[in-house]
Amino acid sequence: MTAILTNALGRVMDLCYAIVPNYWIAIILFTLLTKIILLPVSLWTNANGLKMVSVMPDVNRIKAAYYGDRERIGDEQAALYKKKGYHPFLSMIPLALQIVILLGLIGVIHTIAGSGVAPRLGMVPVREGGWTWLMPLGAGLAAVALSFAQNRINPLQREQSRAEQMFTNGISVGISFGLGIFVSAGVALYWICSNLFSILVQLACNAVMPPEKYVDYAALSESREALAALDQFGQTQTKELKKREKADYKRFFHVANKRLVFYSEASGFYKYFQNIIEALLARTNVVINYVTSDPEDQIFELAKGEPRIQPYYIGERKLITLFMKMDADIVLMTMPDLETYHYKRSYVRKDIEYVYVFHGIFSGLVTLRKGALDHFDTLLTPTPGFEEEMRGYNKKHGLPDQKMVPCGYGVLDNMAAEYEKMDKRESAVKTVLIAPSWQEGNILESCLGDLAEPLLAAGYDVTVRPHPQYIRRYPQKLEKLMAACRGYDAGRFRFQLDFSSNETVFSADVLVTDWSNIGYEYALATKKPALFIDTPRKRVNEDWTDEDIARCAPDEKIRGVIGAALKPEEVRERAAQTVSDMIAGRDEWADTLESVRRERVYNFGESGKAAARYLIERMLANEKRERED
Repeated sequence: MTAILTNALGRVMDLCYAIVPNYWIAIILFTLLTKIILLPVSLWTNANGLKMVSVMPDVNRIKAAYYGDRERIGDEQAALYKKKGYHPFLSMIPLALQIVILLGLIGVIHTIAGSGVAPRLGMVPVREGGWTWLMPLGAGLAAVALSFAQNRINPLQREQSRAEQMFTNGISVGISFGLGIFVSAGVALYWICSNLFSILVQLACNAVMPPEKYVDYAALSESREALAALDQFGQTQTKELKKREKADYKRFFHVANKRLVFYSEASGFYKYFQNIIEALLARTNVVINYVTSDPEDQIFELAKGEPRIQPYYIGERKLITLFMKMDADIVLMTMPDLETYHYKRSYVRKDIEYVYVFHGIFSGLVTLRKGALDHFDTLLTPTPGFEEEMRGYNKKHGLPDQKMVPCGYGVLDNMAAEYEKMDKRESAVKTVLIAPSWQEGNILESCLGDLAEPLLAAGYDVTVRPHPQYIRRYPQKLEKLMAACRGYDAGRFRFQLDFSSNETVFSADVLVTDWSNIGYEYALATKKPALFIDTPRKRVNEDWTDEDIARCAPDEKIRGVIGAALKPEEVRERAAQTVSDMIAGRDEWADTLESVRRERVYNFGESGKAAARYLIERMLANEKRERED
């Protein structure tokens, strides 16, 4: 077979030598001729490469849709390639032909050199040394030139990552240099010319098949950015946490027949589930599968005393895959944006009921992204106002209403119970607690001095309790604010940065806030009024217009009922008197707030039991359906 190949290529070489009677130039002409003859093959493989680039947006979307699930990604990718007619191994054909020609050419050069016509063609650098070392150097440099060009003009190689390009280029240069050392000078010359002429071949392919005609580069860029965002998401784990996560992930999927799964973003979110979980543990024998992205979540300590709580640590990045492969009957979460961002509904089970638990009593949809709750099946609503707002939103966008289960708000229940147990001795000096939200333009940034100075002048003690998010996000801003307030009486004005206790909240005679949920919780838990400052409101959902908010948002309607509201420019003149009136009318406020609590909050004091009743009904229904199936 080798003899036949050598003989055939020898005839081509003889033709080239007949045209130019110099074997060095004949080899160059031979190389060019083989490239021309194989141009249809190059066009064929280039078309296949363009097909691969054209499906890259779909490949990236598959990788994003099934992020982390290698088996499913592989299956979907193979199906896509089959559908589009892409053959991954076609790109290997030119290289295979190159090797075939190279093997045949070795025999041709050996014959020519042995005949004595051009003996220098047969010199091998590793044996002869001297000038022949220019050949491997030239082969390596030609490979560098080819790699540089291919990274820019080859449609497929251009879309490789930097690391992939460096790996491919390194192999090419290494092979070319190594080949040049061990083969004859004539063969090395062929390899040098082959690499350089490959650049011309690629330019010819691009002229015949312009990549822009076949590839949607805008879609490719968009899909690549989306995938890169996932790759960068949640990359802050230590080696120990990754090991722990891997074990918990495996353990989670080894549990069969999971009835309930709770997902918590961090330890602080347990308080929204606490009453529900306690009611379930008291009334059923169900196992609580509790997934958290906080390795220090309090649930791990609680689980030590309750074997029916099974906690799992899954970091934010691995959670993407866990959500896609979720296999529970019911999933409860306080995290919105299901399906619209990183975390998707399960593709393993289409019958999972996703339940949203609100972490606010009157904060409305304006603080959530558009569509944040569209993909939940059930909402455990705390107030009638929330239901009214959700129906208004769904009507505006032509969406069906989710199942809305009147439950109440466990955080409020627990705050009220804690407040009832407190020693409520009256203090001669009344205290005002300023507890703003963290968004831009909040009380701290807009009117803290205008608020604090008249209150201090009126004889009130003032405590400022910044939002934890403000402390975390804007430490330098807070430091400047604290420095600006050092001129106030230190015995009567202070900042509180420790949030381990609610004592300062409960003991305050009046709480002042802007759009923080703490104002509603304080007023309804203690039955003492709150003063709201109408700073610029945080609006995440720009689609939710001022008219929508005024018509539907529950917190807009309740502020004047559970307290009073002032504009920032009214604070200096009216805040002290408003606080004084609130304290003087405490008994009337208590009666009003008692009525609000009873009429506008579902199942006050019993929210956990109400939610548990619903979940028990759903679990029993699921079990009945399974028996019937």
